[in-house]
Amino acid sequence: MQTSEGVSKATIERLPAYLRYLKGEAGKGISYLSSAVVAKDMGISAVGVRKDLAFVSSGQGKPRMGFEVKQLIVDIEHFLGYHRRDTAVIVGAGGLGRALLAYEGFENYGFDVVAAFDRDPSKIGSYGGKTIYPLERLEEIVRRFDVGAGILTVPKEAAQEVTNTMVNAGIRAILNFAPVYLTVPENVFVKYEDLAVSLAALSGALSK
Repeated sequence: MQTSEGVSKATIERLPAYLRYLKGEAGKGISYLSSAVVAKDMGISAVGVRKDLAFVSSGQGKPRMGFEVKQLIVDIEHFLGYHRRDTAVIVGAGGLGRALLAYEGFENYGFDVVAAFDRDPSKIGSYGGKTIYPLERLEEIVRRFDVGAGILTVPKEAAQEVTNTMVNAGIRAILNFAPVYLTVPENVFVKYEDLAVSLAALSGALSK
C-alpha cells in the first residue's frame, strides 16, 4: 500500500465510488473480484482500475480470482482516512442544507456533521437532532469541535462572502454546492458539486 503523496486527484476522487461498489458486492457474498470485473461493472477502463487499486491495496490480487473484497474495503477506508473521525459543519440551512444535516451516511465515511449555520433567524433552532446556529457563531463552534470541513449550501450570490467567513473561522476544506467558483487561500481545499451539471449529464445520456 502506498501513501496519498503522489496520487492523482482523479484517483482519490474515484476511491469512494470503488468503496460503494465493493461494499455492495460484499453484501451479495462476493469474496474476490478482479480489476477487469470491477472495470466492467463500473464502466471505466481496466487499466485505470488496476492502477487505482495498486495505490491502496495491501496485497496483490490472486491469479484468476482477483482482490479479496473485504481486505480491499479496509485498505481503501484506511487510505481515505475513514478510520479517523473528522468533524464538519453545514453552512446554509435551506432545503438542501437541512436534508444534508439529517443525512446519516456521512458517518460511514469518517465525518461527523456537528451543526449547521444560517443568517435567517427563522431557520435557527433544532433540526434532525442537531442545532442550526446563527452564522455569527461559526468561529466559536469551529474552535469548540475542532471542525476542519464545511459543506456550503448557500445561494451563489452569497457564496464567496460566506466562504471568506468559513476560511476566517478555520475551515480548511469545503464541499461547495453553490454554482460558482470560489477564491480561497492555497491551503484551503474546495470540492465542487454542481447539481445542474450532473442533471445535464443525465439528460445527455437519455438523449442518446
